[in-house]
Amino acid sequence: MYTDFFHLSGLPFQLTPDSRFFFGSSVHSRALAHLTYGLNQGEGFIIITGDVGAGKTTLVEHLCAELDPEKYITAKITTTNTTADDTLRLVANAFGIETAGVEKATVLSRLEKTLASNHQLGKRCLLIVDEAQNLAVSSLEELRMLSNFTSGGSTPPLQSFLLGQPQFRAVLAAPELEQLRQRVLASYHLGPMSATETRAYIEHRLHTVQWNDNPHFTDGAFVEIHRATGGVPRKINTLCSRLLLFAFLEERASIDAQDVVKVAEDLEREIGQVVDNRGVGALRAAANGTPRGDMAQLVSELGRSVRSGNCDEDVLRRLRTVEDRVEQHHQTIQRAIEIASRYVEGG
Repeated sequence: MYTDFFHLSGLPFQLTPDSRFFFGSSVHSRALAHLTYGLNQGEGFIIITGDVGAGKTTLVEHLCAELDPEKYITAKITTTNTTADDTLRLVANAFGIETAGVEKATVLSRLEKTLASNHQLGKRCLLIVDEAQNLAVSSLEELRMLSNFTSGGSTPPLQSFLLGQPQFRAVLAAPELEQLRQRVLASYHLGPMSATETRAYIEHRLHTVQWNDNPHFTDGAFVEIHRATGGVPRKINTLCSRLLLFAFLEERASIDAQDVVKVAEDLEREIGQVVDNRGVGALRAAANGTPRGDMAQLVSELGRSVRSGNCDEDVLRRLRTVEDRVEQHHQTIQRAIEIASRYVEGG
């Protein structure tokens, strides 16, 4: 709704990676230079690490979007704690190879033929492995073995990008991965953006969707956004999206430092736990299909504790916090409905 209210052509702070919004901060530009160098070598592994939300996936997708599809074939897998065999099958599936009910040796043969065939046609195959910190040593060794494939040319038919959180570097330090480490051509760690770059990043994303300084962000607002997010892109996106929603609901044409503080605190409270561990467990159980009677029993027990005076002050405080948040959300929804109704009636 706020896109119409502020005359934006799209959502400027969506969390889904989109190469259109790539911003070349100093850290991202250096990382891109490392990626480009590694890509030009045409072999081995390229490693990018960074905290959650640092922009690793967006960075690689930006690079891939610039590649000539007539010369490059890209395949992406997002890994969990898979076995070496499962990792191989994920890679094969990513390149369009059927693996269900097929023996490993056959999967390897089909994958090698596919890579070699593309290589002979002048097409390079790139494998992007996201969340690589989840890979077991055996799975990483499987990926290294795939880099041994040859097709008669001067370069191998497969090159791999490994994207992971900082702990991935500790995984790579395992003695068993010495041969893989020797094949790493480029490696870079994505750090946070500075305050100046954070502002430029926000303005870049807004301008991408035809922002015309409505709503206006004050200088103080940009300072507070950087303070609250630490310059991490995903955190910036989450906070700025909520700021635009806040400005829309309040029908504001400007966002200042106090607005940022308020919205950031609201987000922090929502993300934090406001009920005790037993309450969290019951809520999760309910979400997983536990009979609703268990939740009713929990509520009943809480009620008896409050009435009997056996409920301590901490629990009472948490219950009041929950009530306050429910009331705030109710008011927010009501304002959104009222504004949406006015749009419909006027449209």
